[in-house]
Amino acid sequence: MLPWLLLLICALSCVPTGIPVSDVSLETRPTGGWVMEGNKLVLICSVVNATGNITYLWYRGALGSNLETKIQHSLSAEFEITEVKRRDAEQYYCAADNGYGPVLSELVSITVRVPVSLPVLTFGDSGIQAMLGDLVELHCEALRGSPPIFYQFYHENVILGNSSAPSGGGASFNLSLTAENSGNYYCEANNGQGAQHSEVVTINIPGRQSDDPLRSPPRPVLQESSYLNSPGPEQIQSVYENVNVVRGDEIYSLVYHIQQELEPAAAQHVKTHGASEVSRVFSEIYSKPRKEDITDMDYENTI
Repeated sequence: MLPWLLLLICALSCVPTGIPVSDVSLETRPTGGWVMEGNKLVLICSVVNATGNITYLWYRGALGSNLETKIQHSLSAEFEITEVKRRDAEQYYCAADNGYGPVLSELVSITVRVPVSLPVLTFGDSGIQAMLGDLVELHCEALRGSPPIFYQFYHENVILGNSSAPSGGGASFNLSLTAENSGNYYCEANNGQGAQHSEVVTINIPGRQSDDPLRSPPRPVLQESSYLNSPGPEQIQSVYENVNVVRGDEIYSLVYHIQQELEPAAAQHVKTHGASEVSRVFSEIYSKPRKEDITDMDYENTI
């Protein structure tokens, strides 16, 4: 066989027949390149023109780490990431080849949105021990969640104020405490993927004390008596007298007189025998003399 005829036969058999692939593109589902963490991401590689079987390839990152390869007799093919993780936020592209050489798509960026976690509400440095008139910082923070995060602060289900964290993290709201600020507080975090509420924190705001408790000890509380005919609390008092009287051989020195409440039996005695006899009994108790030898005593200072 002539050499030119062999070359012609080889040329006809070696050259692929049909239309090469063109206009390769990569699309995503959900569209827009935004996907929630934990959801499914579908990467769709398509061609506009091609014939025969087409080999499709998917790559992650600009350096081209191959994820999947499929051969299909169709103008498109799909690759799924069934449960998206935060690490799947990357750039992707695909390639298609039907024997004429691979044609690449453009890069597509995938953003993985992370819902906010349950936020935590704290009350600055003073905690829930804040006092009336204090300026406290309410801080709300969700430890997880894609920015930006929008925060709202509530007191008894009424909005106190709001703040935002464009780059993530927490946000604060300052509050000057009044007597009406006692009650239940919570905060809300939202990044467009669903709102989350913190646990409720209850604070009771006591009044501010102006006296120093160390210098102002508590005053005694007078208790009312349950005995009959006993004097009221305003009548119970202590009388202190310093008596130094010499009468003959009798000396009356320091005398303490404290009015006592009468027990029921004593009260009945008063009713029966009269107040004069009872007075005489008490007089004898508190004026009992003590005899001493006063022969050598100087009376000038005692009279």
